Amino acid sequence: MSVEQKAAELGLVFEPIEPGYLKLCIRSGNQLLTSGHVSDQKGRLGENVSVEEGQAAARDCAIKILRSVRDEHGTLDGLKVVKLLGCVNSTPDFTDQHLVINGASDLFHELYGKSGDGYHARSALGFAALPTGVAVEIEAVFEIKES
Repeated sequence: MSVEQKAAELGLVFEPIEPGYLKLCIRSGNQLLTSGHVSDQKGRLGENVSVEEGQAAARDCAIKILRSVRDEHGTLDGLKVVKLLGCVNSTPDFTDQHLVINGASDLFHELYGKSGDGYHARSALGFAALPTGVAVEIEAVFEIKES
């Protein structure tokens, strides 16, 4: 089953993107690099956002990333997830940023395979603040596989 088919089975719908101030995904050689994509969830982990809500926010970011990648590349097929950078708006004593970003990693594993093209490198970092007070921001790098 293709990644496009898996995404459809999960009910993921990707509307076209209107160009904005910055490019959300850009191709460089055989890589697709995304801008940071932010969650709709606002707040801080360790204060007013639970780990479970943070994971849902990270998944939301991953869906937005897939939309941008698909808009640039034309399909979700033929790609390998290379790297994620996950930024978590969190209190100084919150130490479960990695669990929050699992919400994004899990979706990429589900679509691309945990031991295959979805098995990626990742960083999960805590930040004192993120733009507009969002809970999570994630950027990604994909490799375009040779046909």
